[in-house]
Amino acid sequence: MTPTERILRDLVAFDTTSAKSNLELMAYVQDYLSSFGIASRLIHDATGNKANLWATVGPDRDGGLVLNGHTDCVPVVGEVWQSDPFTLTNRDGKLFGRGSADMKGFVAASLAAVPELIAMNLERPVHLALSHDEEIGCIGVRTLLRDLSDRGQKPAMCIVGEPTLMQVVTGHKGGRAYRCHFTGHAVHSSLAPQGQNAIESAAALVMFLKGVAADLAAGPSDADFDLVHSTLSVGMIQGGTAINIVPADATVTFEFRNLLEVDQQEIFDRIEGEVFSRILPEAQQRFPGASATFEQIYEYPAHAINANAPLVSAMKHIVGRNDHSKVAFGAEAGLFLRELGLPTVLCGPGSISVAHRPDEYVERSQLAKADAMLRRAAQEFCK
Repeated sequence: MTPTERILRDLVAFDTTSAKSNLELMAYVQDYLSSFGIASRLIHDATGNKANLWATVGPDRDGGLVLNGHTDCVPVVGEVWQSDPFTLTNRDGKLFGRGSADMKGFVAASLAAVPELIAMNLERPVHLALSHDEEIGCIGVRTLLRDLSDRGQKPAMCIVGEPTLMQVVTGHKGGRAYRCHFTGHAVHSSLAPQGQNAIESAAALVMFLKGVAADLAAGPSDADFDLVHSTLSVGMIQGGTAINIVPADATVTFEFRNLLEVDQQEIFDRIEGEVFSRILPEAQQRFPGASATFEQIYEYPAHAINANAPLVSAMKHIVGRNDHSKVAFGAEAGLFLRELGLPTVLCGPGSISVAHRPDEYVERSQLAKADAMLRRAAQEFCK
């Protein structure tokens, strides 16, 4: 096994599903860095059970390169794997394990690069920025970014190592998710006209959301994305307790993913306006006590960097391919740009097509390419 593969084996063994703590993994990383004389600090969340990590290789000065990766992964509950998802397993040049592609492979490559980075006698720093809770809305990295801003640290650029098959990715969509909860008035189903059916209000919202999705599909587009327009989908509906009771509660959970030029707040304002100007008043005509509330689950901004930007041109040269693309999935790149103003690209080993599914894997050849990319990036940006 290569150093990157050995570290990946160790990282995969930590079950860092977003619902669980990542502190044991972070302790492993800190011990590893300490063995090379590299100090690191943790930035904990409000519970104290999760943390981000920041470490610097090279001189402690402005400029340099940030290598960003998230340490959490999605659950394996209900999935059927050919091997233990938390034991890295090699089959035909593919390393199977939860998080191997998304995105512990890049984290492992970044850590494996540390000895070589030290030996380079860097003129500008390489920073490691490891985060938590990316998978549930890019939540964790925000405390890290606030900490960096408060400390006045000013890196020059960032690589987010999401699985892109080592292609340079110049943008990703933004996203928001909401729950809308309706209350009505429960009665026996034989007296249905005397009640207020919360599921009917929820159904009215779902139909309206379908129309919003159609409008987004007909709106602005960007050919660099595989799915060229903004999207909206309803993911969950809950409501009712029994077939013979008019339901007093119903909840619709939905998300939208927007291009940079499509305003997130305008999308939500349109949806909220429909609920409070039409759907809820109609319900209150039947039962004045009917209500509707929205809860935002997550929000992260869209990201884009000009395809002709110096960072993009340099990265294309580094990875040895002249193409680029944008991705529909969310990432922390938009937050690095919004909060710190950092030019940021996505580029990492593995494919998003095998992430979040049973038998997730990263090819050994992809990890080798990541190793080479990190070496060349340090030489290009930090020497």
